[in-house]
Amino acid sequence: MEGIKQSLLVAVLAATLLLSPLVVSGDDDDTGSVKPVVKIVKGKKLCTKGWECKKLSQYCCNQTISDYFQAYQFENLFSKRNSPVAHAAGFWDYHSFITAAAEYQPHGFGTSGGKVTAMKEVAAFLGHVGSKTSCGYGVATGGPLAWGLCYNKEMSPSQSYCDDSFKYTYPCTPGVAYYGRGAIPLYWNYNYGKAGQALKVDLLNNPEHIENNATLAFQAAIWRWMTPDKKHQPSAHDVFVGNWKPTKNDTLAKRVPGFGATMNILYGDDVCGKGDDEHMNNMVSHYQYYLDLMGVGREEAGPHEVLSCGEQAAFNPSSGTPASTSTSS
Repeated sequence: MEGIKQSLLVAVLAATLLLSPLVVSGDDDDTGSVKPVVKIVKGKKLCTKGWECKKLSQYCCNQTISDYFQAYQFENLFSKRNSPVAHAAGFWDYHSFITAAAEYQPHGFGTSGGKVTAMKEVAAFLGHVGSKTSCGYGVATGGPLAWGLCYNKEMSPSQSYCDDSFKYTYPCTPGVAYYGRGAIPLYWNYNYGKAGQALKVDLLNNPEHIENNATLAFQAAIWRWMTPDKKHQPSAHDVFVGNWKPTKNDTLAKRVPGFGATMNILYGDDVCGKGDDEHMNNMVSHYQYYLDLMGVGREEAGPHEVLSCGEQAAFNPSSGTPASTSTSS
């Protein structure tokens, strides 16, 4: 009788296991990802994917950033940002980055292409961020590349960065200075004005909002990454993920898709077309370092001509108004 009871118990357990939902191993389930909700609109597959990708988009059918880049990885990339000597200790965090990124993931930020392409874009974007906000130096504890997000503003501005030629479109507010603030620092009244319009925040009158709100600071940087400088030009996002096809003039100017072209768009001839430039090399080093820490590997970064902009002519040659520089300057 006891043997029959045991047999029945085994049978019940087996049936329970068969009826239980199984977790299938795969990219989404390995990370606890939210599965996309798929809709077919005019024959095209579009998706939403929870809070992180809530606008109907083809990109929301892909993995989202939190699927492959999590809080512990953010901590690894910016391991010294909360050091007692960091100038913005306690300001930057993973939640602020992911919250800011959620606005742009339906537009392809970190969600374009397959997982490797998406991870590379996040590493590239953060490579700019880390380089521009670093207080690392050669013998710094943890190495010079471990100190990204040390700053959230320029510490010793040399001027107010008010360009009066924009007085009819982005007039400077009396007593307000438009020095570098943020993750990819904003400089000049017209840049604060454009970013404020896009983000629906009055940054022209209140530029300090950028240094007081980490999510807004990341949003402004991602907006800059995703937005072309001029019509008929690509954004940094476009040149990185393959949305941009160089023209004959681009080829003659040695502009090719990749990380180098992102520097060209964001900083122009401040860093590009100068050969072996120190600031350019610093950004490349941060990008490669982050690829390694994210498990992608720097070998995925591509050859020198893709990584560098040392030989590239600027998309928009300087007219004498300096572009953004490091917030540590």
